[in-house]
Amino acid sequence: MNINTLILILTLMSGIALFLYGMMVMGDGLKQMAGNKLELILYKLTNTPMKGLMLGAAVTAIIQSSSATTVMVVGFVNAGMMKVTQAIGIIMGANIGTSITGWILCLSYIEGKQGIAQLLSTATLSAIVAIVGIIFRMFLKKDWQHALGNIMLGFAILMIGMQTMSGSVAPLKESEVFINALTSFNNPILGIGFGILLTAIIQSASAGVGILQALSVTGAITFGSAFPMIMGIGVGAACPVLLSAIGTNKFGKRTALVYLVNDMCAMIIGTILFYSANALLHFDFLNMSMSPVSIALMNTVYRVCAMLILLPFVKVIEKIVTFLVPGKEEEDDEDEDFELLEERFLAYPAIAINQCHRSIVMMAKSCRKNLFRSLALYGDYSEKTFNKIKNREKKVDKYEDKIEDYLISLTGKTLTEIQSRDVSEYLHCISDFERTGDYAYHIAKINKELHEKDVHFSSQAEYEVSVVETATKDILQTAIDAFENQNLTAAKHVEPLKDLISILCDELKMRHIQRLRDGICSLDQGMYFAELLNNLERTADHCSNVAVCLIEMASSDYNSHEYLSQYRREKTGEYATYFKEYDQKYRV
Repeated sequence: MNINTLILILTLMSGIALFLYGMMVMGDGLKQMAGNKLELILYKLTNTPMKGLMLGAAVTAIIQSSSATTVMVVGFVNAGMMKVTQAIGIIMGANIGTSITGWILCLSYIEGKQGIAQLLSTATLSAIVAIVGIIFRMFLKKDWQHALGNIMLGFAILMIGMQTMSGSVAPLKESEVFINALTSFNNPILGIGFGILLTAIIQSASAGVGILQALSVTGAITFGSAFPMIMGIGVGAACPVLLSAIGTNKFGKRTALVYLVNDMCAMIIGTILFYSANALLHFDFLNMSMSPVSIALMNTVYRVCAMLILLPFVKVIEKIVTFLVPGKEEEDDEDEDFELLEERFLAYPAIAINQCHRSIVMMAKSCRKNLFRSLALYGDYSEKTFNKIKNREKKVDKYEDKIEDYLISLTGKTLTEIQSRDVSEYLHCISDFERTGDYAYHIAKINKELHEKDVHFSSQAEYEVSVVETATKDILQTAIDAFENQNLTAAKHVEPLKDLISILCDELKMRHIQRLRDGICSLDQGMYFAELLNNLERTADHCSNVAVCLIEMASSDYNSHEYLSQYRREKTGEYATYFKEYDQKYRV
């Protein structure tokens, strides 16, 4: 290998590196600019294949990567947020959306010698965009301004990368070896194989098309060689998607295979139709030299036609991937719960935070179910029910650990102010909900001991405990509703009820002491009675912590601690109204 060849290869590789990096920076900036709302729209509005196709195309056109869109969808299906049928339409749309990059790359071939043409040349355009981008990135402060700066800088780097690639291969138009090599790709099998290999290596269909556009400046790329390479590039782009499915459930694996099956079917249909027609009609344009614009056009037309042909066969594609990845349809509930917290969603904070919220609500409702079951054990003890409570408590502990680790991972991502507030709120609330589960289990153990020792409260004590139990159920339900719906009105009901429960527990303990003195109740009964009330009161305390956290996080325009102190201290207005309502409702 002589020095000139080595320099050419290094220049080409550096151009590819700049191109890939620029595309990544620009895509990240576009996602940040959109505030991750595109991903939320993607999995919420895909109830028909046509809607899925249009949304998939739109999102991919914005984030500039069909692989990224598909990997995201694999995560949705793996987490149970979307069905495989819905995912197929989106993946078809992603195949179309990724062709937009080719048109953007055509801008890098604008040339000019003087006047307006010179002003619009690639070098001038890239310089202007880069200067404006760095000003936005370094001297402005708002998140959206930084994101816009990243988009501009990414675009400039991408343009420079394309120019570097094109410049490096330009001398090859005089090389007979190079021209002969490209001519060999007129053979469909060789052309498709080259496209698959190229894209599998660089892990991007957009980059594969970009390299093809760069090679076209030599004049050696013909329609006959470009078409099979375009088909192969589509199939090769499935590699990163298939890798992303490692470790997912069967639905995630099926979704990843959809990308491969789509492009394999498109390639087979394209090959059969085009080359059969050519055998009959002998197309004259096969030897036509391709330009960057004509390659972008071919890529778009091929992808649109292929996906529209396949769209009516969504159910057939689903059957194919189900056959390739067989399995029973029922899923383990616990595993599904944990799969809500997909690691791949960490790249999309809006979705990750939404999933955390869903998981915390599920955890809180598990704690509520345990509390209700635990309280029902008194007078109707069942070892089977006690074991259910015990197992659910273990599951709640796993929930807390998993959610907390996931939220901590999110803190290392670039978040908006609202997203940061949500993460902070959730980190505060998960431990309080988990503690309500602990107290529910403690109550179950108290009732287990009461059953084993055959200890029963007096009728008056049973009535008093039942009132506090009902109030505790009420406060836990209110706290969960407030958190689930981010309802501040519900949150403000919690503190008065918590104070009432505390007052009730103190009063009932004093009543029980009097019954002990009067010989109506025994010491064993008194010990369990007090312990039961303590657990109910502590449950209410943690519900109060959740409500206080919600109010604090929503109170960014004033001192929330002072507000809460005043709310408790003055006991007027809303507080007094709610307290009076609860006092009448739970009067003993």
